Amino acid sequence: LIAVGTSAAFAYSVAAILFPGFFHAAGVAMAGGELPLYFDTSATIITLILLGRFLEARARSHTSDAIKKLIGLAPRTARIVRDGAEVDIPIEAVVRGDIVLVRPGEKVPVDGIVRDGRSAVDESMITGEPIPVTKEAGAEVVGGTLNTSGAFRFEATRVGRDTVLAQIVRLVQDAQGSKAPIQRLADIVTGYFVPAVLGIAALTFAIWFVFGPAPAFNLALLNTVAVLIIACPCALGLATPTSIMVGTGKGAENGVLFRNAEALERLHKVRVVVVDKTGTLTEGKPRVTDITRTPDAPDEAELIRLTAAAERGSEHPLGEAVVRYAREERSLELPDATSFEATAGQGISAIVDRRRVLVGRAAFLAANGVAADALVGASEELAASGKTPVYVAVDGRLAGVLAIADTLKAGSIDAVAELHRLGLDVVMLTGDNETTARAIARQAGVDRVLADVRPDEKAAQVRKLQGEGRLVAMVGDGINDAPALAQADVGVAIGTGTDVAIESGTVTLMSGDLRALVTAFALSRATMRNIKQNLFWAFAYNVALIPLAAGLLFPFTGWLLDPIFAAAAMALSSVTVVSNALRLRRFRPPVAGRATAPRQPRTLPAGV
Repeated sequence: LIAVGTSAAFAYSVAAILFPGFFHAAGVAMAGGELPLYFDTSATIITLILLGRFLEARARSHTSDAIKKLIGLAPRTARIVRDGAEVDIPIEAVVRGDIVLVRPGEKVPVDGIVRDGRSAVDESMITGEPIPVTKEAGAEVVGGTLNTSGAFRFEATRVGRDTVLAQIVRLVQDAQGSKAPIQRLADIVTGYFVPAVLGIAALTFAIWFVFGPAPAFNLALLNTVAVLIIACPCALGLATPTSIMVGTGKGAENGVLFRNAEALERLHKVRVVVVDKTGTLTEGKPRVTDITRTPDAPDEAELIRLTAAAERGSEHPLGEAVVRYAREERSLELPDATSFEATAGQGISAIVDRRRVLVGRAAFLAANGVAADALVGASEELAASGKTPVYVAVDGRLAGVLAIADTLKAGSIDAVAELHRLGLDVVMLTGDNETTARAIARQAGVDRVLADVRPDEKAAQVRKLQGEGRLVAMVGDGINDAPALAQADVGVAIGTGTDVAIESGTVTLMSGDLRALVTAFALSRATMRNIKQNLFWAFAYNVALIPLAAGLLFPFTGWLLDPIFAAAAMALSSVTVVSNALRLRRFRPPVAGRATAPRQPRTLPAGV
């Protein structure tokens, strides 16, 4: 539109110089007989447009500040140990298996596993967590993080484009370059808008040329150029992408990664949040707290030994808790188990020292011919206190029940309270029994509990919630909840900076703190609010100024909008939209901590 407008003014001016007689005959000349020329108008308009583009480019350069900061996290060199000597090499030369030395105050160059030494590492630039994390032998370290205290050596496991930092940079770049659904709507509107403006410009020229006062041609040309310039939909095209760039970058700064712009937009429409219990609401590190035996059961140490040996083949967190308890707290040697079989969500069976051991739910034992009635009362008491009862049978006879507890994360209560404050309903989805699940839900302040749900049933439960007519976000660990994450309208993977978590959800929380979910919701809403402000300004600007540029007020005031001022206004509108988007850089995560004690869940309507 700008090209059409300025070219029309320039072409007329050239023609007036080359063929003055024609224009004199057409009555275009001014009162003094001279022909009006608009070279200066075209040049000034283009100058103002370029100035606006320059200011806009300077402003937009700040939208990628987050990417620049992420790229700047990685050090340029790494100190490695080769042939017994310490050498500094470019970070690009580090290969998997290299032993890397990190001293206090230095950045971790690549990802790896600590082999010796102990230190505290600041991972806030990756996870958003401000408290340094203790690292010792066996712990994972992430490239770009800062070693704050002791020295340590680690083995490089991921280098180059495979590091977590490199993945984050790619993810943010992809998200910033993607289009939100609301942007597609703006593109459709623009597709109709440009032809409409050309039609309005042609109509403006015709009306002024036929009905306008002398010199009619000059006024028709100037008003037509003003309409074309003022109606350039530049601000409309900038309204969404600039906000998306700033919003996704700000999310990365706070440990929240959006896979694409659609996830950022859709999250603000979510009204139900489904959270997995183990590892999301709770620490994910269950431990054995109580042991109850039947009168004819093996002694306590033997019962633990048999149970832990059977559970060695299990990947279930409760089974791992039993094995950990036997080894670390009871210092028991565990024999090998054979004939291991696992029934998902129910229990396991194995042969240990030629004895058949069953571990799991009461229903699992019953299905294998063992009644658990004798310990049902004890199990119910344990479950009522938030502990998970696990039954054990040896050689076809009930032997005991183990109580396993997983404590709430420090930020879970605050996070649930903040989600409620944002108007969201929180649902806990767990394979735990109803009694235990409700006890945990009461502590966390969760609205609704879906208990006794097997891993393969989680996606169906999410689908059922979606059937109630509301958008659902599923929050899980990104490993065991993949089908449910995929089924949800927004899948949120909660992890600790692992590539598994990054690949799992449309939104990834790099820390293990559920309060980052509150940040994601708040940022999504702030970004969409910003986009709507930009779109309103862009539309309102065109709706208000196109009639003025066409000369609507001339019959009443004698005032016309000079094309030069139209160019200045158009440039200002683009700069205004970008500047408004940059306000998102001042976004701060909501202050968590309003709820410091367990609260009663809200009462939801029937069927919810």
